[in-house]
Amino acid sequence: MMAKDDYYETLGVDRGAGEDELKKAYRKLAMKYHPDQNPDDKAAEAKFKDLSEAYHILSDPEKKAAYDQFGHAAFEGGAGGQGAQGFDFRSSFSDVFDDLFGDFMGGNGGRRGGGRQGGVRGADLRYNLEITLEDAHAGKQARVRVPTAVTCETCTGTGAKSGTRPANCGTCGGAGKVRAQQGFFTIERTCPTCQGAGQVIANPCGTCKGSGRTHKEKTLSVNIPTGVEDGTRIRLAGEGEAGARGAPAGDLYIFLSIEQHRIFDRDGLHIRCRVPISMIKATLGGTLEVPTLGGGRARVTVPAGTQSGQQFRLRGKGMPALHGSGHGDMYVHVSVETPVSLTKKQKELLREFENTSKSGTSPEAEGFFAKVKDIWEDLKD
Repeated sequence: MMAKDDYYETLGVDRGAGEDELKKAYRKLAMKYHPDQNPDDKAAEAKFKDLSEAYHILSDPEKKAAYDQFGHAAFEGGAGGQGAQGFDFRSSFSDVFDDLFGDFMGGNGGRRGGGRQGGVRGADLRYNLEITLEDAHAGKQARVRVPTAVTCETCTGTGAKSGTRPANCGTCGGAGKVRAQQGFFTIERTCPTCQGAGQVIANPCGTCKGSGRTHKEKTLSVNIPTGVEDGTRIRLAGEGEAGARGAPAGDLYIFLSIEQHRIFDRDGLHIRCRVPISMIKATLGGTLEVPTLGGGRARVTVPAGTQSGQQFRLRGKGMPALHGSGHGDMYVHVSVETPVSLTKKQKELLREFENTSKSGTSPEAEGFFAKVKDIWEDLKD
């Protein structure tokens, strides 16, 4: 008889490996050498069996302790009781494999007692809704029309003709799954006859053809809270597609987008507005009357000598906080407009103003050109 490989070497781990490391190593290799992944490959099947035996011993604290002390001899001639030699791959390993590979085997893996699945849950739906910035500021009740699958009114979702009822599937006995033996383990799959529903319909409903659902357009009311942002998602539970044969309905997700405003730009909780003002108002000062997002008006005092790009803050005139208290602010950015289409008289007056201007009238321009002059002087040296 050939000597058995070391269990730790079989799994590719150190002798001090813990439970998590053992499980991770076993899962990786078992996925690689699983018979379903390597049909008709006897070498892969033998490797898979060796891996399973090694994990069976090393995952059991008592058997692992015996193996660490005596090696394979621990399970020969009764030294360690029923160990590797008495390992029943058709029963013991099935439980281990189920725990590790539930998702690999399709949801519930090979777990026992799965029970009847019933109908399939309805699909979730998405609806894109565009709103105005005013809607986001004040909130609103919006009505949307959504094409969807709804519970059939004729059969109330059972899929069966009036006066009849679905019967348990004869293939799976109503469990929705069937089990098959492959090699030394059991595989559980969705029943091919009822597709996992656990029931079959001998006399389908004439309206829905046995699906339990019909298609129609639903009108729903959606509450848009104040302060919503672009991309906000609103979930309406149970308003998605109806489930097949009485299964739960899916959900409807409303995705909000906010259309670009004509004069306002949003910056989080704040609102920004660019307001052009005349050169005269910027020079002499005065007041501006600007619109606010709520539909009102606000006065802004412009001091004499205001420069283009200067901003003024209106507290509390921004967006309301979503699910909170308080508001952001509104910022008015002034842009000084250069006069155009001047008459001959206006041009003469401006030239006279320029000729009579003293130093300091345009400090920013004077400062800039003073620096330019210094640069030119430095280049001459």
